[in-house]
Amino acid sequence: MAGKTKEMSKVKQMLRLHQNGVSNRQIAAELSINKETVNRYIKRAKGDHLPISELLNLEDPVLQHRMTGGNPAYVDNRFEELKGRLPYYEKELERKHVTLTTLWEEYIVENPNGYSLTQFRYHYRQHTKAKRKNPSSILKDLYVPGEKLFIDFAGDTMEYIDRETGEVIKVQVFVACMPATDYGFAMAVPSQKSEDFIHALTSCFQALGDVPKIIVSDNLKAAVTKTDPYEPQINRIMEDMANHYGCVVIPARPRRPKDKGLVENHVKIVYNRVYAQLRHRKFFSLEELNCAIAEKMLAHNHKRMQQHPYTREEHFLAIEKSQ
Repeated sequence: MAGKTKEMSKVKQMLRLHQNGVSNRQIAAELSINKETVNRYIKRAKGDHLPISELLNLEDPVLQHRMTGGNPAYVDNRFEELKGRLPYYEKELERKHVTLTTLWEEYIVENPNGYSLTQFRYHYRQHTKAKRKNPSSILKDLYVPGEKLFIDFAGDTMEYIDRETGEVIKVQVFVACMPATDYGFAMAVPSQKSEDFIHALTSCFQALGDVPKIIVSDNLKAAVTKTDPYEPQINRIMEDMANHYGCVVIPARPRRPKDKGLVENHVKIVYNRVYAQLRHRKFFSLEELNCAIAEKMLAHNHKRMQQHPYTREEHFLAIEKSQ
């Protein structure tokens, strides 16, 4: 059907027929596919900077990433293993005589089931591409990479079922985002009390792999004891945590929605990509629910953004994780 994502094996058949000079109408008839679907994929292939011959050599998840944009880009564990090495490869390439081929040869010795040279080059180029300044991202350019983390709780709750009693337990959902790259994090906790809030925040630090310099919090009771546009008072537990991790806490100014617009937008994204997608599933523990939330957030961060040729995770790894 038109509008649905085709299996990449079928897309490769389209591209091969096009490469052999077959018209889009004939391709549609040969493969029993809607002509508009063929037109769409051929147009995207022509608009890609890689020639069709190279697109055909891409592995299915990477080709899907290029052909469908918003769909998950990485569906296996190889990228998880590779992404931590990208900053190292970037530094190694500054040394004389070192090439991507050299680095790939070393990589494949350590990872025999890793990416081919073509895919290795592709992921490295995505990493460097994500580091470049994009002239259209004016608002995000106002944020220093790795400096701030915006945090809030979602207004709506999620739930799980207690196995022993059958009781439905409502839980709060903590949401955070790095504003320079829009990289997101979400986690369910029993309440918005200080101890649960601190647990969610430290879990976020662990997921990010570092601690941002500034935490921008909504005026939550767990973080702020007195809201004031000039001298807000921070919860003592929050202050102690911030001092322990070497960061500072700045509450968002009351009645200034622009102070936390990005995280509020991320809450809406979490509603769409976590709440909505998990609405038919039942969970029987908080841990089980959080595993599902983490899975959906990983898929969200792995989706290529509509206005950029890279994913949130690629951008995060390129400009924030390295800070």
